[in-house]
Amino acid sequence: MKCIVVLLIGVSIGWVHSCNVPPGDVNLAVLGVATQSSTYRPEYGAGNANDGDTTSNMRYGSCSLTGSDNPAWWRLDLKKCYKVEKVVIVNRGDCCWERLLGAEVRVGDSADNNNPVCDTITDDSEETITVFCKGKEGRYVSVVIPGREENLQLCEVEVY
Repeated sequence: MKCIVVLLIGVSIGWVHSCNVPPGDVNLAVLGVATQSSTYRPEYGAGNANDGDTTSNMRYGSCSLTGSDNPAWWRLDLKKCYKVEKVVIVNRGDCCWERLLGAEVRVGDSADNNNPVCDTITDDSEETITVFCKGKEGRYVSVVIPGREENLQLCEVEVY
């Protein structure tokens, strides 16, 4: 009588979640779709903040502006996951720059605004603010003013 021994070795196949790494300094924001908590007036839509126009005067129609919301937020859907090194924000230059104080820049995969915080804006003395996210991974980039009723104004948001 012959005896055959069969040895089965289990193999597990899993999926690895990997984000895209953009080549060099490519502004990913212009590829995404922006939304915001509300829109103060139609000409101040969310898409003004990722259209590539860095003009900081609200009168020229290049900035987004929410109503007075709690929380006020702006969110960019990059359509796929990326490793985000930095977010550059152009604040309004003609008025009310202090509104951005306390705003959080967040990156993650949640379409809600509860993703991990890259940093909180604590200095409004410069028109252009750079927030370093150090390779945080996510599909969504958001700017949120938590804990108070405020208008959120963004003249441009660049994502690298």
